[in-house]
Amino acid sequence: MHSSSITFHVKFYLFSITCCTGLLLFQPPTTTFTRKILSPNVALYATSPSSSSSSSSNLIGIGEPTELPDSLVDSAQIAAQCCANLVTNDVTNRCRVDFDTSVGDETYTTLKSSLSFGVEFISALCYALVPGAQDLKQDEMIRVVNAKSQLSKVEKELEVSAGGGGEEVELVLSEEQKVFVAELQEIITNNGVIDEKWEGPIFRVYFPDEGSAALARRDWKIGTAEALVPSCVDLSSVGGVQIQDTERDVINMFFCPKASEAEFVEEVLYAGEASGNIILSLFLNPNLVDMGVTGFGMAGRMLRERLLDDLTTAYYLRTLSWGALTRAWPRDFSVWQESEEYETGYKLIKTLNYLPANPEVEDIYDIENGSMVDPNDRSLGILDAVGDFVNGMMRL
Repeated sequence: MHSSSITFHVKFYLFSITCCTGLLLFQPPTTTFTRKILSPNVALYATSPSSSSSSSSNLIGIGEPTELPDSLVDSAQIAAQCCANLVTNDVTNRCRVDFDTSVGDETYTTLKSSLSFGVEFISALCYALVPGAQDLKQDEMIRVVNAKSQLSKVEKELEVSAGGGGEEVELVLSEEQKVFVAELQEIITNNGVIDEKWEGPIFRVYFPDEGSAALARRDWKIGTAEALVPSCVDLSSVGGVQIQDTERDVINMFFCPKASEAEFVEEVLYAGEASGNIILSLFLNPNLVDMGVTGFGMAGRMLRERLLDDLTTAYYLRTLSWGALTRAWPRDFSVWQESEEYETGYKLIKTLNYLPANPEVEDIYDIENGSMVDPNDRSLGILDAVGDFVNGMMRL
């Protein structure tokens, strides 16, 4: 060792690597489910990324019930896979994802309660559909693994040179070694992210206004090594003058669009699709029809026909006071009820090939629990029907 060497203890911090790059600064309460495995020997989805002309009839799960997710992260990953399946199987380039675990709690706005889910969902969908995003993530993980390996190697070499016999010893590094160790530790601290501008395709997320977009940039740490979403993600807002360069955009997501922004959403949607580069237009928790803005008359109906009616529900999860309603395309909508009799904590009570309205969901629960007679049961008498009518009126 040189006489100019400085003595210090080398501290190594080994960090676990996950696809989740961090936690949101703001996380509202979420609901955790235990998934009931309906077909343990069959894959949940059949995806053929290499063949965009695959027939949707070859997908596994058509006509089958949808299982409940294990967690928010699991739900986001399933939702991303469903959206990717729609694109890779050439089914549609427009879809929607609805995620609501508030159970009627209005403490948080729809946008705020969607942020945690949005981070996980956007990241998973980037890795599934944006060319180069998954490769970049793998490169980052490899850098971290290599950095940890090299740090461990340096530590062992120093222990040997210091004559350590397994006991804690004082390690001496030269200036050159100090610089090398610092570089390796920086790679680990930054999760393998290097300071290079992303030049590939863009996943653009449109927020309802510039204020919410600015808050998301801050909370998601966009443009930093600690960013919670991949570097291919860019945030914008609908409304006003659109000045961003959209030539490289391949996915447009409208994050909790509201009825007041419906006109701007349409403009951005059609302009993006007219470019020919957009492979998916996605709506997350849309609320584009509001009686106070569009009304439920002609204006609301025309808006539904133009925007909402043609949207395929790729994923749906809404928690209820007694259970949950969920759907993961191409599976059916499934109504689950909490039940202590089942090991998973939930039992499947109904499967439908369409999204049921709120009254119908409540009727399904009442029929299952004997509070209401199934109107489709032809064996019922007139008195049963009258009794159900009276009970229904009393609930109003």
